[in-house]
Amino acid sequence: MGTVSVIDFTDQGRGECLYTEAVDLQSLGRLSCERASVLEFNEHSQEWEVKKPSGGEVLFSHSSRQICLDWERNNLGPGK
Repeated sequence: MGTVSVIDFTDQGRGECLYTEAVDLQSLGRLSCERASVLEFNEHSQEWEVKKPSGGEVLFSHSSRQICLDWERNNLGPGK
């Protein structure tokens, strides 16, 4: 089964989602993007860390980068 992409639209018509190239978002119009998180490797712990973009608080960490990306998609997407 492939990755499911979800776009939530506000009452004002603004679409919100985690960016993926599975959907050509530029076909909807002009884009404005901001990071839901920052994904960095921590040399000390030898794990990937999902952090808040402001402040750097660690939200999740794991030795697998893909598991961190999956966590981001499942926990930081629209409505989360």
